[in-house]
Amino acid sequence: MNRSRRLRLAAVATIAALTSGLATGSASASAAPSVSQGHRAVSDARLAAVRVHDVTIPYGTPFGKLSVWRQDVRSAPLNGNSAAMVANVADQAAKYYGGVAAFNVNRYSTSFYSVPATTARVDVRWDNCQKKTWTPSGLLGTGGQFSQVPIPATAVPAAGTDGQLTVYSPATDQLWEFWQAKKVGGTWQACWGGRIDKVSTSPGYFNGGFGVSASGLSYGGGTIAIKDVQAGRIDHALALQLPSTANWNNFSWPAQRSDGNDTGKNAVPEGIRLRLDPSVDVDALRISPIAKMVAKAAQTYGFIVTDKAGAVAVVAESPAATVAATGKNPWPALMQGKPDYQVMAGFPWDRLQALPKDYGKTAAR
Repeated sequence: MNRSRRLRLAAVATIAALTSGLATGSASASAAPSVSQGHRAVSDARLAAVRVHDVTIPYGTPFGKLSVWRQDVRSAPLNGNSAAMVANVADQAAKYYGGVAAFNVNRYSTSFYSVPATTARVDVRWDNCQKKTWTPSGLLGTGGQFSQVPIPATAVPAAGTDGQLTVYSPATDQLWEFWQAKKVGGTWQACWGGRIDKVSTSPGYFNGGFGVSASGLSYGGGTIAIKDVQAGRIDHALALQLPSTANWNNFSWPAQRSDGNDTGKNAVPEGIRLRLDPSVDVDALRISPIAKMVAKAAQTYGFIVTDKAGAVAVVAESPAATVAATGKNPWPALMQGKPDYQVMAGFPWDRLQALPKDYGKTAAR
């Protein structure tokens, strides 16, 4: 099933559940599958420099220490089925693209903009590209997800059919993510997306069926930013995409929904955390410098499974915004001449450890 079809089913299920009182803030077990997207390996990698409040260049993960993206999981217990789930992940990694996980930096990524308080706000038009027969509740109008968004006039979405765009406003502590964003006749439009208020204290996911990832988790929350690579370390959890995830009604907090269809006993639920075994000597691994940064982050913060994809994949920030603004591409130098499809070569997927289902969930969440 293609991404548009899955997204259409997702919206139908979520809105139906919300309007019938079956779901509040997350997908009900009795609802149908939710948001999905198919990400694949990409080439022509680029990434851009990051500075807060500079609208000409992207910004990395904005979520605070209370979010799922900043939780230290080094001492977390293991899932009782950890070994089997990890074998599942390692097997999936071995089956695609010569056994090398994708490092998505162009298509199937997102452009980031951190904007100042002076950025003019505009209403984003809903592009009903999925041919819905109704207008989703809470999307438009006063207080709507697509209303009064501070998108820079010269913003550029990520390249590729997903056309994803993330806008972060530190001044108002808000974040927006859009799918198939584009400017048509001077007006911004998008097929889907959502807004997170109080980002600094947010757990890092969207409510009410909004957002662009299959799981409802912020797409940008686990994206590797250029500032991470420049600093030589990644201080947050990483989004992980898999070709096969557990059936849609079997997901793990912090995921709010799922588009999976694997009913096997060792299926990997969306939202599950996967940690790289802390005993692995990462510095001794014969992998790229960026893969080592990923590995060390995976030991401390872990991966969070967020989407189905065309390959096992991690995501890096799109270069589109910086290339458009400056014409410069710092990414090839940061990869030291290595093509993006080789950045993750040799990563020890078989040394992951699965954490318990719903790890970190509290009564308040």
